Amino acid sequence: MSRSGMRIRGGVIRVVAFLATLQAAAAGHLQSAENAAVPWLADGQFSWKASAPLVSPATKISSPRVSIKDPTIVYHEGQWHLFCTVRFPVREVGIEYLTFRDWKDANLAERHILDLHNQYHCAPQVFYFRPHKRWYLIYQLADDGHKPPFGPCFSTTENIANPKSWSKPQWMMEDETRRKWLDFWVICDAERAHLFYTSLDGHMWHSAAKLSDFPHGWSEPTIAIQGDIFEASHTYKLAGMEKYLTLIEAQGDRRRYYKAYLADRLEGPWQPLADTPEKPFASFGNVKQDPQWTTNISHGELLRTGIDEQLEVDPANLRLLFQGASDDEYRGNKYGMIPWRLGILDLLARRK
Repeated sequence: MSRSGMRIRGGVIRVVAFLATLQAAAAGHLQSAENAAVPWLADGQFSWKASAPLVSPATKISSPRVSIKDPTIVYHEGQWHLFCTVRFPVREVGIEYLTFRDWKDANLAERHILDLHNQYHCAPQVFYFRPHKRWYLIYQLADDGHKPPFGPCFSTTENIANPKSWSKPQWMMEDETRRKWLDFWVICDAERAHLFYTSLDGHMWHSAAKLSDFPHGWSEPTIAIQGDIFEASHTYKLAGMEKYLTLIEAQGDRRRYYKAYLADRLEGPWQPLADTPEKPFASFGNVKQDPQWTTNISHGELLRTGIDEQLEVDPANLRLLFQGASDDEYRGNKYGMIPWRLGILDLLARRK
């Protein structure tokens, strides 16, 4: 190579290196700006203020409920649309729908049991799937007449405000080998739908499908997270960022609490953010209450900024709708008789 060619090549290399330095500096500046606006991204430290119970199981009706739990919610056309699991005294479990404008009126809202199935079905998730222009309700179903008898199902409607309009359940994925999978959760990126669930043995699983194939066409499941985790995994897109947040319920010292993990892609890898009893996402120890009514921070849903399948949340203003119960209520009853009720956690701002 001639000397002039070597000089040109050297100049190009220096320009490329300079541009790479600028790009790295810009990325570092952006990350620093994100962390300054959202401190928990940098240190995984959370502090919350709990509301009083906002929704309790309906008891003064012809079919009284024991508990109301597993909430999923969207805000649409000036109304909150809330779907929950409800338990009845004689082992029956179903999904209840409430709608209201203001949280102060939530407990007074009319209750509607969705007519989806005559056997066990619960743990709903609701979102609007834009490609189909329909609302989807994802949930788990037990059907003794089907093989496998337990798994993820969906129903759809064009009108979320009409509890009678939901279609009958259809199976999303059939796998006779997975007997303990539960708490199914769907989130989409620009190209694929992603299905997450847990298996009560310290594993969170991930499967994916093309958007054009949803709600079917799922890939072979793989382990997404492995550790001291239990159930109720929920995953969200952080608005304005290329980051995803997964929350998973754990059991510490006989109390339920939430852990948190971060990833740049829904395929992972997932990095622990707040994943120990000493450093939790949300637990009795980092939640202020006045008066105290719950020692368990259990199966919850972050309040989203929108309604669609990308499940965005505002990282600077996290709010968690959760189910709570005291030690006596949680430890002194059989699992199906715990009187869960719903409250909201508001993320406390850091003092400068």
